[in-house]
Amino acid sequence: QVQLVESGGGLVQAGGSLRLSCVVSGISFSINSMAWYRQAPGKQRELVASITSGGGSNYADSVKGRFTISRDNPKNTVYLQMNSLKPEDTAVYYCRLRSALGSEYWGQGTQVTVSS
Repeated sequence: QVQLVESGGGLVQAGGSLRLSCVVSGISFSINSMAWYRQAPGKQRELVASITSGGGSNYADSVKGRFTISRDNPKNTVYLQMNSLKPEDTAVYYCRLRSALGSEYWGQGTQVTVSS
């Protein structure tokens, strides 16, 4: 059974930092691409950042220069370092794995709240 478990969310003041973690089990981690999405109340889920199995990354324009996605294959973990947080970053953040066959798996989400 594939499981993705996020952690690291919380309440932070504007300008602060958080690091999200997503631990994957039940599937080979290193060969799959990973991504972080977020969904704010009343809005659609949006892609925040993605990272390929080879380590190539991509970011939404709204987070470029502030967020960094990384992966630790031996730990089956993907991270999202979030700096200079803004109130508009408030959302539930989800981890997603996409397998080589195109299957997608999602975590349960972790709440990030940025106060002004």
